[in-house]
Amino acid sequence: MNVSQLMRSAKSANNTEDHWIPLSDLMTGLMMIFMLVAVVFMVQVEAQRKHAEAARAEAEQKTQLMRDVAEQYDNIRNLLYEDLNSEFSLDLPKWKATLDRDLAIRFDEPEVLFDTGKSDLKQQFSNILRDFFPRYVKILAGSKYRGNIEEIRIEGHTSTIWSGQTSADEAYFRNMELSQSRTRSALQFVLLLAQVADQKRWLAGHMTANGLSSSHPRLNRDGSENREASQRVEFRVRTNAEARIGEILRAARQ
Repeated sequence: MNVSQLMRSAKSANNTEDHWIPLSDLMTGLMMIFMLVAVVFMVQVEAQRKHAEAARAEAEQKTQLMRDVAEQYDNIRNLLYEDLNSEFSLDLPKWKATLDRDLAIRFDEPEVLFDTGKSDLKQQFSNILRDFFPRYVKILAGSKYRGNIEEIRIEGHTSTIWSGQTSADEAYFRNMELSQSRTRSALQFVLLLAQVADQKRWLAGHMTANGLSSSHPRLNRDGSENREASQRVEFRVRTNAEARIGEILRAARQ
């Protein structure tokens, strides 16, 4: 091999080496890019995992909170029922009244309550409320339950009929007006009792009068309306557990 051939061979070798150096750099760069992508992907996966765990923990916390509130509500309701029953069990029969598990004390003897179509309390019902209500307030406004009472509702209910030739709609609206007037009369009477004067401010903030017309009739076993039983006045207690559960549910939907 002469000198000219040796020079061409050396030049060819240099060109080959110049070709493989950039390719090696390219592979190294691609490897670094792949590693960077892998790291970014793993970071994103880890972030998503932590976010999912946080969301699951938050959901479990809200679920447990709702369970605690519901359990507390059930406990308070049961305790309150027992205390009301202990206080009034001997009086309810002579008052023609009943106490339900839903904490409703129902006065369901229309002949005792009001004259037909009238909203003025009969004397017998006034006497009953004068005995009943101060004892009722003593339980609800006492330290045991005071902080858990959201509302004390006086509900007025009527039958579906109205005297005379009236349509069902007209009877409903007339009974609505009558039931509202009756509950207002009952509310005014109990709030002005001297025995509850020291609780008047608290009662004014918690008591409501609700005329419901014939929207919740009492039924006989055969499904027909019991018109006499439908004409009633109820004292109901609503605790703040319902409001707290509602707040939790609203927060969960956000």
